Amino acid sequence: MNSGLKYFLIAVLLIISPVKGELNSQILGDSIAISLIKSGVDNIYELRFDSALTIYEDLCRMYKDHPVTYLYHGLMVYWQNYPLLPSSSSREVYEEDLRKCIHLCEKKPYSEEHEAEALFANLCARGLLLLFYSDNKMSVNVIPLATGTYKYIMRAFDFNTIYSDLYYFTGLYSYYREEYPLIHPVYKPVAALFPPGDMAKGLKELNICGNTSIILRAEARSILSWIYTFYEKDCSVASGYTASLCSSFPSNLYFKSLHIKNLFLLKKYDEVETLLDLSETESQNRYYRAQVKVFSGIIQEKKYRNNTSARELYQAGLNELAEFTEFGQEYSAYACFGLSRIFEASGNRAEGRKYHRKAMDMADFKEINFD
Repeated sequence: MNSGLKYFLIAVLLIISPVKGELNSQILGDSIAISLIKSGVDNIYELRFDSALTIYEDLCRMYKDHPVTYLYHGLMVYWQNYPLLPSSSSREVYEEDLRKCIHLCEKKPYSEEHEAEALFANLCARGLLLLFYSDNKMSVNVIPLATGTYKYIMRAFDFNTIYSDLYYFTGLYSYYREEYPLIHPVYKPVAALFPPGDMAKGLKELNICGNTSIILRAEARSILSWIYTFYEKDCSVASGYTASLCSSFPSNLYFKSLHIKNLFLLKKYDEVETLLDLSETESQNRYYRAQVKVFSGIIQEKKYRNNTSARELYQAGLNELAEFTEFGQEYSAYACFGLSRIFEASGNRAEGRKYHRKAMDMADFKEINFD
């Protein structure tokens, strides 16, 4: 699958949180359930899975066989097994949870009173599945699911002034509908078939969601950091969002990686080194520890000018990332860019060109190389 299209789908369709809705009654009117859901999402993002599991059991007792229970459990499975790979033992449970949620949401028509809540659940489940399929470049699974999701995103425009969480969907559509064809002109004829967007309005709506929504504040801030890093090319703004995420969820390694990348792009090596020193003792996650090897290589190369140590760290990171296949390609590309620079500097241009080709093959945003 085209790498740019992959990130467009993630951005438009990603939403990982429980929903407001039920087949026969509304959770929006249940302040206890809303409080549980909000607390549960925070526990999941902060990797406090024992507490998250207790809340899941409470939700199951309150709303037996409700779509929210399947969605909540799927979200929990995703973060417990991060990064979730096609070979992961939990993949089947993850897919079953989300497919069941979608089935329940589409089982029968809803009154307008309940439609917004069913819309939340359906989009959430579809977004989580698309996240998994896209991250692992499983195009055969992405295309049919994405095609069937468009109509639900369009319907979200009818409810976003009622539920601020829906600004997440409408904001992303408004931004990417205009930005994506600018970055990838080949898609302009396709984009012309869809309603126009408004980039400034999209960013404004995402900010509203990031500041006022009950469920999607973290996701809105995360995607805003992504947009400002890779599309707006403003890492100062992006680092503000990632810093707030790290402050709110200090144990979440995905948010920490986003923040470290922005700090590198701003050349704030001392701040990066402080975060990496903490990482050496705080994480048992193999994927993140492989990233730390690559980040440490950049520090050795750029701050200390120690190419020997940097080369060893890049190679170690590259070796450790190999087990994560497609999921590890972004950080593998960073390691290869670094090795390319080191070999070029030593006069071994053939080896430098080899690693540069590898990096370009793996990188989705090829200008983000810390050169």
